[in-house]
Amino acid sequence: MAFLVNNWMLELIMLLSGGMLLWPLVQKRFSPVTDIGTVQAIQLINRQNAVMLDVREAKEFEGGHVPNAVHIPLSQLPGRGTELAKLSSRPVVVYCDRGQRSRSAGGALAKLGFTDINLLTGGFRAWKEAGLPVAK
Repeated sequence: MAFLVNNWMLELIMLLSGGMLLWPLVQKRFSPVTDIGTVQAIQLINRQNAVMLDVREAKEFEGGHVPNAVHIPLSQLPGRGTELAKLSSRPVVVYCDRGQRSRSAGGALAKLGFTDINLLTGGFRAWKEAGLPVAK
């Protein structure tokens, strides 16, 4: 018991670090955003007419993109959300180059009222590496 009283600071650090390790799991469970792979993205496109949303910058988009993708750079997403409002009933698959910016875009889409938000794991690079069609 004396050890616990004398080392309360270590116990506090242990609890906080454990909580920080568990937070991503808890956050993912209650998030409206789902991580999907390329196969699941294609299934959503074919079965539910999903919208592919490219949140990369214009130069990246011009270098190649998923066919029929809607292009709204992440920096412009909050201001151009009204353009997407008409698509809110359809599933959205958000992608960037590697999948990091799309997570921020997913949060912005949730704030805009979207409920079926999917993030393409690995982003556009994963799409290309899977040998899927690319438009230029």
